[in-house]
Amino acid sequence: MRFARGGLAVVAALTTLVACSPGDEPPPAGNSVIAEERVGAAGIGDPDFPNDGNGGYDVAHYDLAVDYSPADKRLDGVATIRAAATQDLIRFNLDFTGLHVRGITVDGAPATFSRQGDELTVRPAKMITARSDFTVKVTYSGRPRPANDSANLGTYGFIPTSDGAFVASEPNGSKTWFPANDHPADKATFDFTITVPAGVTALANGEMTAEPTTKGGKTTYRWSERHPMATYLATATLGKFELRQGKTASGIPALAATDPRFKRSLDALYTRSAEITDYWATVFGPYPFSSTGGIVDDYSAGYALENQTKPLYGGFAPDEAIIAHELAHQWFGNSLTIKRWKDLWLNEGFATYAEWLWSEHKGKKTAEATFNELHARPASDPMWAYPPGRAKPDDLFNQSVYTRGGMTLHALRKAIGDETFFTLLRAWTSEHRYGNVTTEQFIDLAERLSGKDLDPLFDAWLFRPERPA
Repeated sequence: MRFARGGLAVVAALTTLVACSPGDEPPPAGNSVIAEERVGAAGIGDPDFPNDGNGGYDVAHYDLAVDYSPADKRLDGVATIRAAATQDLIRFNLDFTGLHVRGITVDGAPATFSRQGDELTVRPAKMITARSDFTVKVTYSGRPRPANDSANLGTYGFIPTSDGAFVASEPNGSKTWFPANDHPADKATFDFTITVPAGVTALANGEMTAEPTTKGGKTTYRWSERHPMATYLATATLGKFELRQGKTASGIPALAATDPRFKRSLDALYTRSAEITDYWATVFGPYPFSSTGGIVDDYSAGYALENQTKPLYGGFAPDEAIIAHELAHQWFGNSLTIKRWKDLWLNEGFATYAEWLWSEHKGKKTAEATFNELHARPASDPMWAYPPGRAKPDDLFNQSVYTRGGMTLHALRKAIGDETFFTLLRAWTSEHRYGNVTTEQFIDLAERLSGKDLDPLFDAWLFRPERPA
């Protein structure tokens, strides 16, 4: 995530009664404790976002079939979700909001369901046993409504536009367009089948698996992301786009797309994205995915989002710094994904520091000069009062998470030396490739590779509400 302006658990058992669909009988009263133990929790266990994600299962794959009409802003969808139960399940939840659920099956058998807020509770025809695989198919339709959170990002999720949709879902907006275990702790692979009116282009994560097909005035696009991905990084951005495709100098397939309004920036977006992807591979380790690129849409979001393989820029042509930021996220945030939102600095601090490294690489301002300028800010600056190592749910994208997060990395670089620091970055991306990470794991690795006690450094920079010496 990068703003276009500016310097830049406990898993609780479900104890409330859930309304049942016809034919859905509650468990016998005498077995309430046993039944409760067989209910997937309504949250994944992130105390800062207690209703996000769900317990009792891990998703392996989403197969999303979406038919969207920009004229009436109507979406018809079928989500087929393959998952593995981590406990016995007589019922479980999916995160889903707004759209009408027309029917659900579990392993081919009709399931009953109910809804409360953003929770879709599913009761299969028979209990799912622990450690077994199962498939949920949800058929739904309606007019998507994006999420609005003025304390954080503003508008996000599935955002209808005049010619399609701008789809950027951080932190929890995927539930506005498909049912999901909508928390970064549960990553999965994705297939997308997207049908739109002829003349509209559908862009999604990963690579196109077949040529678009047109029939009856509609065109269907098929995309696949074969690498694990957090739900908030999934996109189905739709509209009229100018495209440029090719390969980076190192051979990575690349695609750049711009709304016609930004046609003049297409070549720069393509060239810079390819160049920066290749350079980051020499700094952070091999590129973790099968393609790279970026999309500029004409929706004025005021931010960019690092959608996996295709960063999305909302209503502006990005400069090199922002492209460098979003592409660094392909390593830090996308391949390595946080387990809990409180550790967001592992995404944004690293991507911010990447901006400084890119400037240094291009012979412009060094990371040291940027660090010194920022550290000279007065002790009264709000940045010093917000410890970035504990991102707050009501102010998740506070600038301190970005700036002090980046400064933490430079302070670490100065403390352990360049050789160990850049070895650390490559080891971090290698050891946790495609996995989930925590701040504690990064500190442990930094101490192991440097042979130093770094707790005072990280405590000062990440956890104390004051300017470090």
